[in-house]
Amino acid sequence: MVSSLKSLSNARLVLPDRVEDRGSIRIESGRIVSIGLEGHSRSASENDLDVGGATVFPGLIDVHIHGAIGIDVMAATSEELAQVSIFLSSQGVTSWLPTFVPAADEQYRSAVAAIETASRDPRGARIIGLHYEGPFVNSAQCGALHAEHFKTFSDIGVLDQLPIPKSSQAVKMITIAPEIEGGIALVKELYRRDWIISIGHTRADETTLGEAATAGARHMTHFMNAMPQLHHRQPGPVGWGLSRDDVTCDVIADGIHLHPLTLRMLMKAKGSTNLSLISDAIAAAGKGDGDYQIWGETIKVKDGRTSNASGNIAGSVITMFDAVRMMRSIGATEVESAQMASSNPARLLRIDHECGSIEEGKRADLVVLDDQGKVKLTIVGGKIVFP
Repeated sequence: MVSSLKSLSNARLVLPDRVEDRGSIRIESGRIVSIGLEGHSRSASENDLDVGGATVFPGLIDVHIHGAIGIDVMAATSEELAQVSIFLSSQGVTSWLPTFVPAADEQYRSAVAAIETASRDPRGARIIGLHYEGPFVNSAQCGALHAEHFKTFSDIGVLDQLPIPKSSQAVKMITIAPEIEGGIALVKELYRRDWIISIGHTRADETTLGEAATAGARHMTHFMNAMPQLHHRQPGPVGWGLSRDDVTCDVIADGIHLHPLTLRMLMKAKGSTNLSLISDAIAAAGKGDGDYQIWGETIKVKDGRTSNASGNIAGSVITMFDAVRMMRSIGATEVESAQMASSNPARLLRIDHECGSIEEGKRADLVVLDDQGKVKLTIVGGKIVFP
């Protein structure tokens, strides 16, 4: 197998608005320069790959993942993060955000240092920044997060304590609860600093949520999880998120965090253009059932369901393509699935000008699938990273 490509031919293409049964993609300098719909074209060199009618899907983007294959991003070395990137590329992911749980400041600093080194490693999926899940969240909706590390926003110095990658190109995403002390001021300051702001682990009322949206927080983390249940007299964050056309949501489509019927309801209510898929995977992903030491406690995995000592769900063990398959099973089309797993995450992170869909001018971040929908080949910037 070649490591770099000039073209893919004889391909079934999942494009932003349709599926083309026979087409080709020409690649130069890691970007898509043309998309041909003339059908089969004979390979001219070893850098021109005939995929034999296989489906080509845009590379998946996971904006919320804590680890995999026994590696937790908060405790990983740069080499271990590279191993996670390699694993993710085998699952069709081409870009990802290592996601932090609330922890001590020194743990944040060491984790960011490892990310900075690993993001320069060409192997596997790209590390494009980081995602802080907390620490500015509501202790009444802590889920599996450790409340002893939660913070309120009293002054800018609190925010300055959060280390971030030095690269100006690194994506900075954070999940916050706007009802905490200083929450709206926090949203305004984060927006000023060009963070991607998401609302989660929250019990905020509609007024506070509206103020947060005005200040720049218009996305919701693992929607319906770690927030109060929808009640007809107290709609809360769930009712607010469903009612706002300008608010997007991400979901853990594993059939455990959200029932398949609930996922179908969300598809109808929000539409595929306003939903993103996330894995929310922990270090146990890819390892199978068992007991794992993660975040200073034992997390059990049984029949694909995680739980901590309190009985709370503690993340997932799915991959992004598992989430795609779940959405396909409840009726989402391939185009809708590509929106939720690729183009919507790219739009959320404000990188949709460069990736997230199969279009001319964008990065050649692509996944070739076999007849069973399994990953056959993963391409990042025109280079084959899996196998």
